[in-house]
Amino acid sequence: MSIHPDVQAALDAARELRHRIADMRERIDDVRARRPSPSGTVIPEVDAMGRLTSLYLAPGTAGRFTSEELAAEIMAAIRESTRDAARQYQAIMETVITENSAADGAADGRESAGIAEAVR
Repeated sequence: MSIHPDVQAALDAARELRHRIADMRERIDDVRARRPSPSGTVIPEVDAMGRLTSLYLAPGTAGRFTSEELAAEIMAAIRESTRDAARQYQAIMETVITENSAADGAADGRESAGIAEAVR
C-alpha cells in the first residue's frame, strides 16, 4: 500500500518543521549575554530568557563600593546583559521568520521579502 502524494507531502513538511523548531530551540538555548557594569568590575551572564546564569565580581569589588553602589552596579550590568540577550533572541527569531518565509515563498511562488515584512 502506497501513501497518497498529498499525505507524503504533509508528512515531509511536518518533519521539516520539527527540524526547524529543534534548530531554533538549540540556537536559543545557546544564547548568552555578558555585558559589564559601568565600572567594568561586575559581569553577569544572562540566557535568552533573561535569567541570570552566572555573576563575576572582580577581586576587591565588594570592598570598593557601598552596598547600594554594588547593587546598582550589578543591576545595571544585568539590565544591559538582558537587553543584549533579547537582541540575540530577536535576531534568531527574525532569521527563522525570514528562512520560513523564503521556504514558503519558494514552495508556492510568493515573494519571500513581502511575506517577511507582513509577518513583522
